[in-house]
Amino acid sequence: MIGMFARLFSRGEPALSEASRSDAAAIAKLHAAAFRHGWSDGEIERMLLERNIVAHRAMSGRTMSGRTLQGFILSRLAGGEAEILSVAVASARRGRGLARALLNLHLRRLAGLGASAVFLEVDEDNEPARRLYQRAGFREVGRRPGYYQQGRDKAATALVLRRDLV
Repeated sequence: MIGMFARLFSRGEPALSEASRSDAAAIAKLHAAAFRHGWSDGEIERMLLERNIVAHRAMSGRTMSGRTLQGFILSRLAGGEAEILSVAVASARRGRGLARALLNLHLRRLAGLGASAVFLEVDEDNEPARRLYQRAGFREVGRRPGYYQQGRDKAATALVLRRDLV
């Protein structure tokens, strides 16, 4: 009996699955917490309704209080290629491999949908994200100086990364 309750109320690893329109508010909230310029619920919902958007989520919790979004990844497919638009993981879950698990699942899905290459932009100062993408086989193919506005007089360079899927 104790084992059953332990399993029922254990935190465990988040479950990964496709995100849907009903996740828009939670994704917007996590996006706003993770980035300087967050997207609104409406923007996220419109993206999730687009046919060429691929989104995955990581959900935790099986208690009566419900489930909680712990991370997401969102991409757009176009012309046999994909662009990762955003990846975010809740601060309490960072550094535990959740972003890597989401990215691996997402890349497999994009390949299954026919994407031959995946692109993304990352702030050159975001070391954790750069390590994640490097370990996942992405390589730098360009730079966008001043792309990320970080205040009135400061802007950071975006690195353009690519990974071939075939």
